[in-house]
Amino acid sequence: ERERERERGASEKDLSEKAIKASEEKGKGSSSLSLSVCVCCLCEDSCKRKMLLSLLAVAVVSAAVLYVLYHWLIPAAVQNSGWLALIWHDVILERVLNITTGSSRPQRILKAVQKNATKGDPQSVISAIDYYCRHKEWAMNVGDDKGLILDSVLTEVNPSMALELGTYCGYSSVRIARLLSPNSKLITVEFNPAFAAIARQIIAYAGLQDKVTIVEGASGDLIPKMKERFGLKSFDFVFLDHWKDRYVADTKLLEDCGLLRKGTVLLADNVICPGAPEYLKYVRNNPRYESRYYPSVLEYTKAEDGLEKSVFLG
Repeated sequence: ERERERERGASEKDLSEKAIKASEEKGKGSSSLSLSVCVCCLCEDSCKRKMLLSLLAVAVVSAAVLYVLYHWLIPAAVQNSGWLALIWHDVILERVLNITTGSSRPQRILKAVQKNATKGDPQSVISAIDYYCRHKEWAMNVGDDKGLILDSVLTEVNPSMALELGTYCGYSSVRIARLLSPNSKLITVEFNPAFAAIARQIIAYAGLQDKVTIVEGASGDLIPKMKERFGLKSFDFVFLDHWKDRYVADTKLLEDCGLLRKGTVLLADNVICPGAPEYLKYVRNNPRYESRYYPSVLEYTKAEDGLEKSVFLG
């Protein structure tokens, strides 16, 4: 009996030891599995961090490249090419800025005038626009270089009644009106109502609203009504700065409507860039005109452009 009890006790002890050993082995297995999982998680986190750092590096480098392209390389590249300048500034950059700022280019020019120019001072308005367009955002005004030619011709003519075709944001209107004698007037025609609204504000800011009348609509519709509407006989000076394909048609219309007198001076902008070859052909080969070309550069660039001065001989 005692022998059987010893054998039973030994058997229970063996079973207990086996159970403990199995438990320990299971624990070791669990620990190994947990350790493996932790290592995998750490590796995954490390890979994610490396990926994020790589993406961040690419984004920073891309931003730096775009900044250099936008502020230096592209502006420098288009300075000497009129067509590249027009494509970059008028087709690409203007649309990007319109989207990113939620405003139009004329609205941004108006803000620049209100911020930097002195109210009632036409020259400060001109300077503010020139600075903005040369250093911030290009615009197709006659500009500072060709503006000096415009000033010279206008001073020489000293018109009592002047006509401008193509107001845009009012830059050339201010430039012309500031040089007119006290009783002289400028009528300026603008097809786009939004441009005309901005031009009115800029002209008023310069203090020249009493000298300038903005007429909205198509030049082809408005020119035949000028005499009746404004009670005038003819114009002494005409500045053409609207759609280039309208230069010849509107010049002929001015002739037909008797709005040009002997000695009336026509000054046409952008005859090289974008160009007005049909107009140049018309005035240079027409015995009723005496023409002279004034070489210059496209506004706020180094690309070739110029003004054509044509005196109507009757």
